[in-house]
Amino acid sequence: MTVASKVDGQSRSSVLPMTIIGVLFFIFGFVTWLNGSLIPFLKIICELNEFQALFVTFAFYIAYTVMALPMSFILRRTGYKNGMALGLGIMVVGSLLFIPAAQSANYMAFLVALFVLGTGLTILQTASNPYVVHIGPRESAAMRISIMGLINKGAGVIVPIMFTALVLSGLENFNSDTLAALSEAERQAQISELSSRLVMPYVYMAGALLFLVGLVKFSSLPELDFEEEETQHNKKGSIMQFPQVVLGAIALFAYVGVEVIAGDTIGLFGENLGVANFASLTSYTMVFMVFGYLIGVTCIPRFMSQQTALLLSAVAGALCIVGAATASTESTLIADVMWGWTGIPVIPDAVTFVALMGLAHALVWPAVWPLALEGLGKFTAQGSALLIMGISGGAILPLAFGKMAHYFDSTQFAYWIGLPCYLFILFYAVKGHKMRKW
Repeated sequence: MTVASKVDGQSRSSVLPMTIIGVLFFIFGFVTWLNGSLIPFLKIICELNEFQALFVTFAFYIAYTVMALPMSFILRRTGYKNGMALGLGIMVVGSLLFIPAAQSANYMAFLVALFVLGTGLTILQTASNPYVVHIGPRESAAMRISIMGLINKGAGVIVPIMFTALVLSGLENFNSDTLAALSEAERQAQISELSSRLVMPYVYMAGALLFLVGLVKFSSLPELDFEEEETQHNKKGSIMQFPQVVLGAIALFAYVGVEVIAGDTIGLFGENLGVANFASLTSYTMVFMVFGYLIGVTCIPRFMSQQTALLLSAVAGALCIVGAATASTESTLIADVMWGWTGIPVIPDAVTFVALMGLAHALVWPAVWPLALEGLGKFTAQGSALLIMGISGGAILPLAFGKMAHYFDSTQFAYWIGLPCYLFILFYAVKGHKMRKW
């Protein structure tokens, strides 16, 4: 497949596109991983159980399923560059919707705002990921996506710390139990005060996103034109006739589900175990994901192929699931080795394994995209939309996790839901990505 920039004559450097897309990936990470801190916070102020609290992830990620194909058609009309600006504009609206939600402390209003944010991110993701894949050589695509992942997860490291500083300042020991111990009048006053703390962070976010609309719209970011290949692939009449894409979307469904579980439930798990500053625990998972992306940047394709990276990620992830579901909920040898010599507060062993999941699955997303999009030609936009729909795993699997945690009265037991996810990713790494017909 050839990908041409609509630029007069000469080929353009990939530095400018990668820089602008890098800024967008930072925004992806900032908005997405804010949910990890938002979940335990809303659980407290809206007085929810684990299952109800995880509707945060459902509302946010289900937008990818509902809106991915419509957004792919919009991209065909607007082009990739204008589509990115449109997505950012939708996110501005979503950020502003948090203001009435915070003022009313209404959970449904929060969920609507999250869905709108997810809708904006859907068009951004649909446009930006194939852009990164095709802006350079295909064999190094996973390396480029790993760079974007570093930026994305770097935002994921920062945002829980910022959330704790801006929203939870002076409330380090505040949790559901302390709220329940207050009188009705005191509890309502505390809920109102806590909820109002969300207003200014989302006002700042809306302003930053509005600035980015102008940056993308008026930049010299080149448009991409996916030219039709003269191969047998273009004789196919439907994206569903490409097994590597369909199975890749399922692999991403499984991956995003466990990624969100690792990032967004670690705070709930920590709160249940009485860990201090539980809202910042998402940063632990994100730090390990950053380490994983560094491996991708430095080792792909020089020391290992994209397929090998995917296989190793699946095996390591399965081992982390076993550890998270069976390890001690106290701080013992494993936690001491991981955290005790670094000056970082020690956390329980099982929580440590949840954080390590970030390292284990970091290279799944970078490896699946180039493997799944290979040879699609004119179906690239539809293939990208199908892969983006796989992000709905972040809506459905955490909700199933919450249901299991509530039913079995054990957050730790619910981590077993991740094992079949990693086993499917292992299948895709070994066989699924090679399939060209059913």
